[in-house]
Amino acid sequence: MSLPALLTQHIARRPQRIALLQHVAEQGSITRAAKAAGISYKAAWDAIDELNNLASQPLVERSTGGRGGGGARLSAEGERVLRLYQRLQNLQAQLLEAAEESSDLDLLGRLMLRTSARNQLQGQVSGLRREGRHDRVSLALGGGLEIAALITHDSTARLELTLGTMVVALLKAGWVQLLGAGDPTEAGSNVLEATVEEVLIDGHEPSEVRLALSNGQTLYAFAEAQWLTQQKVQAGSPVRVQFHPSSVLLGVPV
Repeated sequence: MSLPALLTQHIARRPQRIALLQHVAEQGSITRAAKAAGISYKAAWDAIDELNNLASQPLVERSTGGRGGGGARLSAEGERVLRLYQRLQNLQAQLLEAAEESSDLDLLGRLMLRTSARNQLQGQVSGLRREGRHDRVSLALGGGLEIAALITHDSTARLELTLGTMVVALLKAGWVQLLGAGDPTEAGSNVLEATVEEVLIDGHEPSEVRLALSNGQTLYAFAEAQWLTQQKVQAGSPVRVQFHPSSVLLGVPV
C-alpha cells in the first residue's frame, strides 16, 4: 500500500517532524527524543500526534509511564516512513538543483499552506447526502470510527469529492466539547468516545485536553479547569466528545 498523499506532502513540508521519528527509534522514549531534537516534550508529542493522525496506521507506539515517562518505539509503518524520508531527502536535493529561481520555491510554499486547526484527521469519504443547501459528507476515520462534515454543494464540487476520496478533516480544539456523565448530546452532532491522555493546565486559561480515539488518532479539546475537577477528569478517564458537522472543514491534496 502506498503512503497516503496527505502524509507524503506533510513529509515534504515538515521534514524536521519526520526526523523526530529517527530520534524515537534511537532513544526509545519521547522525553529523550525531544531533547535530542532540541524541542520541548509537548512539541514532540504534538508532532507525533499529527503524524499518527495523518498516517493510515500509527507510526509511534507508546507505553504507559506518566508524563515524561514510559517508552516509545516505531511501529513497522513508522520504520517504513523513515525509509521513505531518506529517499525524499535525495529527491529534495534534486529539486533544489532543478529550480530555475528562488521564486519557484516561494510559489510552491504558498500552494502548500499550513493550517491553524489543532485537529487534523485523515479520513475517506464513505457517504454523500444532500441536505438542503448543503451536503453531508460521511468520513471513515478507520477502526470503525466515522464522522460527518456539512459543506456546501459548491465545496463538494470544487474539492471533487466522491466515494473513496481521501481527505483531511480540520477541526479547531475550541469546537470540540467534552461531555460530562449524563450530559445530553446535540441532535445531528458527531459524538465520539475517547480516553484522556493528558490534561495541560495553563493558569487561569481553559485547559487543553489531549484525547486518544480508539483507532489511534488524537483529538484536542479545551475545558475549564473547574469543570474538569468537578467531573474528575484526568489521564485515563473515559469521556465523550461532540462537535457539529458544520465545524468540520475538509481539505484534499492539490
